Amino acid sequence: MKSLAFNKRAKFDYDITDTFDAGLVLEGREVKSAKTGNVSLAGSYVKISARGATLVNAHIGPYKYAPTEDYNPTKDRQVLLNKKELNQLLGKEKGTIIVPMEIFIGPKNLVKLKIGVGRGRKKQDKREYIKTRDDKRETTKHTDK
Repeated sequence: MKSLAFNKRAKFDYDITDTFDAGLVLEGREVKSAKTGNVSLAGSYVKISARGATLVNAHIGPYKYAPTEDYNPTKDRQVLLNKKELNQLLGKEKGTIIVPMEIFIGPKNLVKLKIGVGRGRKKQDKREYIKTRDDKRETTKHTDK
């Protein structure tokens, strides 16, 4: 499982409770561009409706060997979830957010998307998260000596 892009802010800004692996509908030139690492998940999110899931505002840059006249790098892209997962996401309570966490190459060399479901953290929660992360780093540093 090779990671193509990772959303660093997802775990910091949101308290993630569930994760799902989903397929992503891309054009051929988008797949080639993504596999070269020309992807950014900053500021993107997943929108859920009865018709399906959509990845909004993810940036996949143009592939340098493909024509780019009519290419929009931040267009909405369809996320492939089965009906059970889609119903589970539709039934989430108010206040939860669905964020893309990672784009990776899954089995059979397909481009996949890992999405996380969680709640936004407040400023105090973010400080607490930083403190526990630093404490964990310090304890592993002392045990390695």
